[in-house]
Order: sequence, then structure tokens, then C-alpha cells
Amino acid sequence: MGVTLRTVVRSAHLCKPCGFACDPSPRQARKEALAAVAIYHLSVKTVSRSSGRSAVAAAAYRSGIRLACERDGRMHDYTRKRGVVESFIVAPAGAEAWALDRSALWNRAEAAETRKNSTVAREYELALPAELPEGERVALARRFAETVVERFGVVADVALHEPHREGDQRNWHAHILTTTRVANENGLGDKTRELDGRTTGPALVEGLREAWAEQVNAALERARVTARVDHRSFARRDAERGLDPRDRFRPPGVHLGPGAMAIERRAARERMRGLSDDAGVMARHRAKQLRGASRRDAMREERSERHLEGPK
Repeated sequence: MGVTLRTVVRSAHLCKPCGFACDPSPRQARKEALAAVAIYHLSVKTVSRSSGRSAVAAAAYRSGIRLACERDGRMHDYTRKRGVVESFIVAPAGAEAWALDRSALWNRAEAAETRKNSTVAREYELALPAELPEGERVALARRFAETVVERFGVVADVALHEPHREGDQRNWHAHILTTTRVANENGLGDKTRELDGRTTGPALVEGLREAWAEQVNAALERARVTARVDHRSFARRDAERGLDPRDRFRPPGVHLGPGAMAIERRAARERMRGLSDDAGVMARHRAKQLRGASRRDAMREERSERHLEGPK
């Protein structure tokens, strides 16, 4: 398979041995490329009775507490769960006291649904930047929860989790469990069906993904962290810039002399040792790794939710 060689322009670095501004080594370029990528992840899921789940159980697990479900009489005990950093509820302005009580909130959400296949909650799963201190991660999760609450009029139950012990240690994340009905003075009212619609749902989710990226980047900038996130796929970014994604893998049709060939051979050897000279490729590679780690941790958490619950 042919290897595409590209020239990457980088800022000069001060070379310690000679004291002059020199081009960074491939190892340094790779290190910088890896450091420049923060995790981006936002997924929207539903909690549905058709899959055997309940809003009360989901809330208990996310917060690592014990809650009783009044609908079926089951006790959901997740007090053995580790890794819950903080949990809190965000409700619309002027909400009644029940909206800020986790047990009352989710039992009302269950009581509001009558069908055996009802969707009883919606969940937003967010990757929080490991580059930020804990207080900033908490504030960031709260800010996005407020965005969702203001947009849809729902109540949001937020839980921040630390990385799994056996997973990627950069994977700080938050779960935001929201009601599927608008909170009002009478309790939980109309269903928020916009996110479920075939025509409205995708556009709303895309808007939320963009809003989350903007909020993360603003937090990184305030913290003077150079890493940034982008909610768009690499293919979409290329398309919006008028680039053909195939150009990444298309070798240039230029004749190379002996000197240039020697340079290419050295570059190929460096790549074989994992010292890529293409910061863009390295950034893409790490983003792919981090997305995979986030997915694996999410699957691990779902398995844990099913098996960690104590005696009924």
C-alpha cells in the first residue's frame, strides 16, 4: 500500500542543545498532535420500559444511591457503585419542591406513563475534558443541563463520573437524565416529542451537539488550554472546506530525485517506529481512539448497571 507524504508547517521551537529556533523532531510533533485533541462525545438515548428499564433505576444507578420505585414496588440499590463525583438536579425556574427531590421526581415520571412500552426518560451522555480541573467540569455539565432545561422545559438529573479503573483514564463523563415531559405547576405535563420526530429530531440533536462543542471550547479557552473539540465528523469538515477526503491517500504525481527519495525513506522508517510527521493524521488517530474508549466505557457502564444492583 502506498504511503502519502505531506509537508506540515509547524511553529519553530527553541532547541535546547543549540539555543536556536529549530523545526521540532517527529517525536515532538507527534506529542504535540496528541496533546492538541480533546475528547468530543455527546450521545442521546432513551430509557424505555420496552427494554426492561425504569427511570427510577437509571437515576439510582447514575447517582450511586438507593431508590424505591412506587410503580412496581422494587428497590433499586446502587450504593455499592463507585466513581460518582457529584450529582445534582437542574429544574426550570419556579419549579416545585418535588422537582428537586430525586425520588419524587422519577416516581412522578414513571406514574405519568401508562403504556408498557413508554419512554420514561431521556439521557444525554457527555465526555468531559480531562484537561479541566474538577470544578470546571462540574460547571460545564451544569451549563449544558441548563441549556437542555431552558430549551425543552424538562427537569435534568446530572451525575458526573470519573474514568473506569480499567478504562481510559481521560474519560471523565457526565450523564444527564431528563424527563420526557414538561415540568409545570401541576407536575409533568405534555410530552416533548420534538426529539423523537423524524424531521425535527436530527436537527435538534445536531444543534445540541454544536452547543456542547461551543461550551467545551469556551471552557478550554478560559482555562488557557490549547486543545479544542469539534462536533463535526472529519468527512464533513473536509466537505465544508471543499476538500476531497481521498486526497489524504493519493500520492503526489511528482518525480523525486535521489535526495528527495532519501528523505522519503527516512520518513517511512520514522513512521514505522510510530513517529508520524503528519500532525493532522495523528490528531485524527487519537480522536478515533478516544471515541472508541468512550464507547467501550459506555458499554461497560451499561453492563454494570444491569449487574451491580443489590437484592430486591
